[in-house]
Amino acid sequence: IKFHRPDIDMEVTTTETVPGETVATTLGVAKGNTVQSRNVGSDIGASLKNLVGGELKGYSKLMTKARDEALERLAADARELGADAVVNVRFETSEITQGGAEILAYGTAVELE
Repeated sequence: IKFHRPDIDMEVTTTETVPGETVATTLGVAKGNTVQSRNVGSDIGASLKNLVGGELKGYSKLMTKARDEALERLAADARELGADAVVNVRFETSEITQGGAEILAYGTAVELE
């Protein structure tokens, strides 16, 4: 999977290599994270949705925004390492506090030939 985002000006992929490219140097771990908190509107909507079931769209939007921020920070960290690409990208989430979640994106920063 390659992320196609105009604000991320490098190859960022979940695979071990960049298709059609050769990894010349491994530079280390690149990472980016953000912590987001829910808002009262989302909590009220979620409480109502729990009665009838379905997607919690407010939370979905919040997590999408957080994932995008984590990816942008991952790419910035990789650039600081001198990378052309980041391979083996993974995401992790964790609850930091009640109502606050962290998304961490990490992968291997590499230079391509």
